Amino acid sequence: MNTRITPARRTRGITYAVRDVVVLADQVARSGQEMLYLNIGDPNKYDFQTPPHIVEAVSRAMRNNLNGYSPSSGIEEARQAIRDEAGRKGITHILDVFVTTGASEAIDICLTALVNEGENVLLPSPGYPIYNAILHKLNAEPRSYYLDEENGWQPDLANIAARIDNKTRAIVIINPNNPTGALYPEKILRGIIELAREHNLVIFSDEIYDKLILDGKEHIATASLDPAAVITLGGLSKNYLVPGFRIGWGIISGREEELREYIEAANKLIRARLCANHPGQWAIRPALEGDQGHLVEFREKLTRRRDLTVEMLNQIPRITCVKPEGSFYAFPRLHIDESDNQFVRELIKETGVVVVPGSGFGQLPGTSHFRVVFLPAEEILMKAYNKIAEFFETFGK
Repeated sequence: MNTRITPARRTRGITYAVRDVVVLADQVARSGQEMLYLNIGDPNKYDFQTPPHIVEAVSRAMRNNLNGYSPSSGIEEARQAIRDEAGRKGITHILDVFVTTGASEAIDICLTALVNEGENVLLPSPGYPIYNAILHKLNAEPRSYYLDEENGWQPDLANIAARIDNKTRAIVIINPNNPTGALYPEKILRGIIELAREHNLVIFSDEIYDKLILDGKEHIATASLDPAAVITLGGLSKNYLVPGFRIGWGIISGREEELREYIEAANKLIRARLCANHPGQWAIRPALEGDQGHLVEFREKLTRRRDLTVEMLNQIPRITCVKPEGSFYAFPRLHIDESDNQFVRELIKETGVVVVPGSGFGQLPGTSHFRVVFLPAEEILMKAYNKIAEFFETFGK
């Protein structure tokens, strides 16, 4: 008798390279090897601290016994603060705002409410793997469109247009992009909006790093450009140094007559999962409306560490690195015959430097990359990049 419990087929295509490399890293660490982790985008693991007024807001809520359920869409104070922040970014025609367990839950809810089995969603390649995982769970197709490395990792509008068919439901934008750090200009965003309008598609605009823009450049909210059907995804995790709070949100904007039924479907799912972390929601208004001074220091550190990353990696033969303009990631290219997975495995085993293979984010066929997180202090980054340079003296030879 077969007594095996077989898993659901929908899980076969689900991988998460960012965490998967930790399994190997943990094995290497047990051998006594010094480890240098450049794989997880968690600022709190490095020299960054949550602003005290945000911590105090949650602590005060807990002391005031605001520890039960909240309304499913979130407390009104938080939702209004999110609306006001969206207004400051030029987003109008807001139809709904809801607070979620991180932006990841907002992505899951909004895709689940939209996409049927066998339909497809256009995803940036490279891009954040949570979208692929959710679409596999829904038995839908994650369909890649390629970002142009030769053009600073910008979306290729012609490639996006060529990937649309009668089963396409949405286009995902990650701006700034994870893993490349690319920032999208107005012309590109308007081009994507035009394609979405032409084909009656929803735009998922993932803007979780919208305050971590470097070199004095400006982030443009997609929904600020046109009253198209846009879901703007955001949260406290990255900008406000609280990824463990798991507080995110979705903002649905556009024309009510086009989105009314979809919004109600999303709210059915929102109600069914009860609510996001209640005490954590009380940090939203203090974060968005309170002292923003931490962002100045945050961006200054990121700029120095970004510049060091680009300079040192581009000095290593067989590596080239496009300069990121936002977030805290870089996506260097490997000019090697071996796969990026082999490169990362051997790098971790021999040096203890932990990075993520580019194939975990998607990449143009025939190319190889890896993602680095440049959150660590300069001395750690320098040590890691020197180890990579030494590793390359023998790798593949």
